[in-house]
Amino acid sequence: MAATARPTPTAPRVTDETELTPRRIAAFMVMVVGMFMAILDIQIVSASLPDIQAGLGASPDEISWVQTSYLIAEVIMIPLSGFLARMMSTRLLFALSAAGFTAASFMCATSGSISEMILWRALQGFLGGGMIPAVFAAAFTIFPPSKRNIVSPIIGLIATLAPTVGPTVGGYLSHAMSWHWLFLVNVIPGILVAVGAWNLIDFDRPDWKLFDRFDWWGLLALAAFLGGLEFVLEEGPSNDWLSDHAVAVMAVVMIVGCIVTFWRAFTRDEPIVDLSAFGDVNFAVGSLFSFVMGVGLYGLTYLYPLYLGSVRGYDSLMIGETVFVSGLAMFFSAPLAGILSSKIDLRLMLLIGFMGFGTSTWMLTGMTADWDFSELLLPQILRGMSLMLCMVPINNLALGTLPRDKMKGASGLYNLTRNLGGALGLAVINTLLTDRGALHYERLSESVSWTNPEAVSQLAGMASTLTARGLDGQTGALAQMAARVHGQATVMSFIDIFTIITVIFASLALGALLMRPAAKAPAGAGH
Repeated sequence: MAATARPTPTAPRVTDETELTPRRIAAFMVMVVGMFMAILDIQIVSASLPDIQAGLGASPDEISWVQTSYLIAEVIMIPLSGFLARMMSTRLLFALSAAGFTAASFMCATSGSISEMILWRALQGFLGGGMIPAVFAAAFTIFPPSKRNIVSPIIGLIATLAPTVGPTVGGYLSHAMSWHWLFLVNVIPGILVAVGAWNLIDFDRPDWKLFDRFDWWGLLALAAFLGGLEFVLEEGPSNDWLSDHAVAVMAVVMIVGCIVTFWRAFTRDEPIVDLSAFGDVNFAVGSLFSFVMGVGLYGLTYLYPLYLGSVRGYDSLMIGETVFVSGLAMFFSAPLAGILSSKIDLRLMLLIGFMGFGTSTWMLTGMTADWDFSELLLPQILRGMSLMLCMVPINNLALGTLPRDKMKGASGLYNLTRNLGGALGLAVINTLLTDRGALHYERLSESVSWTNPEAVSQLAGMASTLTARGLDGQTGALAQMAARVHGQATVMSFIDIFTIITVIFASLALGALLMRPAAKAPAGAGH
């Protein structure tokens, strides 16, 4: 009897690694809510920075750090989370991250100065970054390939919907209540996520022996590399890049940190960031596509509100009501993406998604200063649908062929590429908006001269109208004409950026053919 009883504890443990139970499904859904909160918080504040600035009495330079501190801390934690999850277990890391994120959110709401806000935002970003990769890793370890056409649209929807609806949610909260609720809205869901994660997650076990081999120098180098990179990309466009002393210093820190990070990654047995996943062709190409998706996702999430605010003069609530269309399109197309992912070649689906996204930005190249909700409606719908058609196959192709033991580290790197794509995209977009806007203004100004009969006629009309109102007609007319020229130059710079994004997505669409098909259900059942 003793001999037959011994194998019993061992047999279920092997099955436990792959068994999909209702508890694990519930745990996964709890994790998805945590990821949504963490990604949403990147953008929810962006539309309401002026309200926070007024409430804390901050300067324009200081208020930008409310976003920058969050992004720098998050981008450091995302690749680090793979090692921490192996050492602490997914359960402990996710529960601590959710609890800490919730506490930091509450402290942000109670901040009395900009310094306090920046401190708590950095902690919020760091802990939020610990939740995002864990969801991707869980999706591709606890769910068999036969279920990925259901799971992948869920995480794809959250990863794209959260930053898209962020400005809308932020605009509503700050308009209806106050900026404090941008952070207080996280408290109750955050407590539920932390409790749920602690009680439900049972995917893996901790390996505390890894703590003895923790690469502290590698962590410092990683923080210098990614923190410096995020700082340069955030602050560079508005400070003339390396002409600014702080940006130049951080660029040097970034380069040194980059060299040391890669050296430690390739020379240590237990590197803090495991780059070996890039040896898989699908993961490498998928990460490239994730990078490009970051450019498109965060770039257009930034450009739409910027156009509506700077050119159309919309407030945060009106902007939110206009750009909400993309979020609705994503939500309703997620089931379609799930169905298609099980019916057609994922590479073809990715090709269609990239081409659709490129088409949506190409439609924007006909933009004028009078475009409103109706003109932006179709491009936004096409953009939302295309994002879902892209995200599902990218997730499946990039992570679907990796072995289980590589999944935690790889999911961190995969999410990092999307964030870095967004950061680099925004830096380039801001630089192009400034440079191309100045160029277009100079060229348009050359045409608006006293030798142009149309310009003279419009100036005379504006001058007479202003004079009839008792104002200085000539001076006022010149100021109005300069504002018109500047507005048109701004629109033309937007068109330049939309054209560039169109070319990028159209040219990279064919790169989908470089990827290998993801494993079918029988082959991947061991995942």
